[in-house]
Amino acid sequence: MQAYAQSKLALTMWNNALAASYGHEGPVFVAVNPGSLLASKMVKEGFGVAGKSLSIGADVLVRAALSEELAGASGLYFDNDRGQFGPPHPDALNEAKCASIVKAIEELVGPSKR
Repeated sequence: MQAYAQSKLALTMWNNALAASYGHEGPVFVAVNPGSLLASKMVKEGFGVAGKSLSIGADVLVRAALSEELAGASGLYFDNDRGQFGPPHPDALNEAKCASIVKAIEELVGPSKR
């Protein structure tokens, strides 16, 4: 679970760094918590519960991709458990830490193409 949490934080930090680098002129980058304890294999094995419908997470991701609701929300964090934007982990707001994550990702996969 610790590795999962770290990977989600890294994705949010990468999202924030991309949003900052493109500014208002580029695509929209929104970090989304699709929902907690959804009916995934990880939830079933890790917590011993069936979990909530995966459609909860799918629905918010479709909304994020296709609706105007999140069109001006680049660099923000949408918490589907709360149904609203909220603050991410404090590290995701730290520009130096976000830059460090981007550097590590780019060392592994190469720089993003614009």
